[in-house]
Amino acid sequence: MSSTVREDAGPGFDEVYRRHFQPLVVQLYTFVGDLGEAQDLVQEAFSRAWPRWHRISRYDDPVGWVRRVAWNAAASRWRRLRTARLFQQRQRLESVDGPGPDRVALAAALRALPADQRRAVVLFYIAELSVNEIAEDCGVAPGTVKSWLHRARTTLAARLDEHDPQRRDGGRPGTSHAARRTVD
Repeated sequence: MSSTVREDAGPGFDEVYRRHFQPLVVQLYTFVGDLGEAQDLVQEAFSRAWPRWHRISRYDDPVGWVRRVAWNAAASRWRRLRTARLFQQRQRLESVDGPGPDRVALAAALRALPADQRRAVVLFYIAELSVNEIAEDCGVAPGTVKSWLHRARTTLAARLDEHDPQRRDGGRPGTSHAARRTVD
């Protein structure tokens, strides 16, 4: 995210909101795993941008500013709610039917990743940001992002292989567009 200010007025708030609200929700949903929470986080970020839009709209990447605020809000909420969620999970006595085994395996594999690696995976595969864009957004070197992505892919492949009998038996499942995408 660049906070360099341009001289022109930049894009209008309504236009940016209309074009980027849903893609940002998808990114945050993939990261936090709760659609309502993801929508709240993105809405909060846009709410913070609104009173400052005359300045933010002139940034080189106003959407990057909104994304950063949403990610920061997610991290803050996660820290505050972590203890309560862990307690609640330990107290749960009844079993509830959940999503299918593939989705459960993917969600578990993503949750097992360190937050930096999970964020890099979401921004690279879901938001389709480049390594350099992710590095700028996270405030790290591009090599660090490449390392995060490599480690995340290795961990995800190993964890998903554990849950896929076809792969364990030597079969080769089809690959999706996201799985074929490579680092810059």
